[in-house]
Amino acid sequence: MAPPDPRKPQTAPAVASLTLDDYQALGAFREALRRFLAFSEAGAEELGLTAQQHQALLAIKAFTGDEPMTVGQLAQRLQIKSNSAVGLVQRLQDRGLVTREASVDDRRRALLRLTPAAEQALEQISVKNLAQLKSSAAVFTELLATLQGVEEHGPATA
Repeated sequence: MAPPDPRKPQTAPAVASLTLDDYQALGAFREALRRFLAFSEAGAEELGLTAQQHQALLAIKAFTGDEPMTVGQLAQRLQIKSNSAVGLVQRLQDRGLVTREASVDDRRRALLRLTPAAEQALEQISVKNLAQLKSSAAVFTELLATLQGVEEHGPATA
């Protein structure tokens, strides 16, 4: 059985009712997430990268497979179509940020590697992003506590 498509809404379990605290925690989480994404995108733009290019570099760097990430795996990680991933990789390759080489096991599969320039850019962005995430940790901790309370005690009923 295939895993659910994360791009399609999932059916949520029935919830009797949520408290104002629940909504406030969700609102704070969304705000913190949007602030982080805007911060991260601005950091990428400072280095001449689009948000998607930065996400691709991060996905390639973070990949932990037996061999380097493939274009298909990148498409899956970024939740984009394969042909979009091919174009994205081509643009990164044109900028000297990614190399492609054929897999020894299957020459049809292109393996992706970051260049030293990509490693340097990614580190610059990531250092700032991690500091920003640490400064937002309280919001995420509060949300987790709220979620655990809903899970343990069930939602409030009217």
